[in-house]
This record gives sequence, C-alpha cells and structure tokens, in this order.
Amino acid sequence: MSGVDIRYVGGPTAVVEVGGLRLLTDPTFDEPGEYPIGARALVKTAGPGVAPAEIGPLDAVLLSHDQHPDNLDRAGRALLAEVPLVLSTRSAHDRVVGPVRALGNWEHIDLPRPGGGVLRVTGVPARHGPDGSEKLVGEVTGFVLSGSGLPTVYISGDNASLDVVRAIADRFGPFDVALLFAGAARTALVPDGTLTLTSAQAAEAAAILDARQVVPLHFEQWAHFTQDGASVEAEFAAAGLADRLHRLRPGASVAL
Repeated sequence: MSGVDIRYVGGPTAVVEVGGLRLLTDPTFDEPGEYPIGARALVKTAGPGVAPAEIGPLDAVLLSHDQHPDNLDRAGRALLAEVPLVLSTRSAHDRVVGPVRALGNWEHIDLPRPGGGVLRVTGVPARHGPDGSEKLVGEVTGFVLSGSGLPTVYISGDNASLDVVRAIADRFGPFDVALLFAGAARTALVPDGTLTLTSAQAAEAAAILDARQVVPLHFEQWAHFTQDGASVEAEFAAAGLADRLHRLRPGASVAL
C-alpha cells in the first residue's frame, strides 16, 4: 500500500499527497492580525510556515467551509483561482469564485491518478459546534480519501461531534491516517460549547476511528483556540495513543 505525505502549513492548512495526487486543506496564508467576521473579529497570532508560492502544483483543494477567515482567508481565496478543482459545501459552491464542486454528505468524486486508478474523495458530515449551532456557524464538511491499494484517510474539518465521528467510522473505518481539527475553539457566537474537538475528544476520535496515525490540525495560530498542541499530546498520552500522534511544526512534513 502506498503511503501519505503531509506537509503542515499552519492552522487548518496542509498539503496531503496520496496516490500521486496533491491536495490542500483549508487554504490560509495571511499574516497575523485581526480578521473581521460580521460584527466580530478573529485574531490570528502567527503566520504560515509555508508561503503560497512554495506549495507547488495542486490537483484539488479540500475546503471544509468558506465562511470563516481562519479556514479560508484572502490569500487562500486568491489561490483557489489557480487550482483545477475545489471540493466543498453547497454553500461554498454558491459563494466562492472558482472551480468549486459541492460534495454533499456521503457523495463522492473519483479523481484520476497518474498512471491509472482513482482516488475517491467522499464528503462526510461535520458539525461545527454543539447541537443547534448550525444556523449560527453555517455549513461545514469533512472528507474521506480512499482507493484501491491506497490508505484510507479522514480529514475532519471543523467538526466538534463524536457522534459524527462514529457515523464516519461505521462507514469507512478503520483508518490509516486521520487529520483531526482540534484546539477546542470558542467564540462569543456560540458561548455554550466548543466549535472544534477538544484535545480529549481528539484522542477519543482517534480511538473511535481506529486510526493508525493521527496528525492534528487547527490547534494554534488563532486566539480563539483554548487548547494547544501540548494539550493534544498530553491527552493522547493519557489515552495510550501517543505512538499514533504526529504533531508537526509549521513547515514540517511527515511520511506515513
């Protein structure tokens, strides 16, 4: 079975190479500062570890959602115009300028691989906060990558629900690699719950998925995250899963 190469850019952004294809998750490349969202602003505390010009050719962008600047910023939007395909939500299809194709829950697209075969990309559910927050935070999706002779990869997007993780594990598990958006994000928009997985939930999600390897994303570089990479490491260690976790520094890569 061929492997997965992951280059961590920062925040929710990573280059994922699998089956000879190069995919980019939630493109964010702007510098630190305040980024308005409605009447509020999100504060970015650190810039990317990789510049857009250093990313190289891409076969597709996997965009979990377009409505929040910590998942798609100005530089990220500019990049979308240069890629052949963006897979995202129906809402993003209606709002984003570029080659956006909507993937509903459990819908898939087969991307041709160099030399033959396909990489299947399936849209899977994601709940960006506690029950009832959907109308406030908007539509979000996750992704599963699979194919003959290829590892099965889960990319959570901004999901805060372990019930969602269980549904995905039931359909596709076990997983070879999981990219889990963590950080326990909190904002005043949804004061009663976290908008992404807590560190403890990320460890539990890894167990539910029976994920052989885990790369955490979206746990740093923004002020609204309430738990950091050290917290993720501590919870995976407490769950006996430290050997599965690969916490990368911005700009670093790992072959899994």
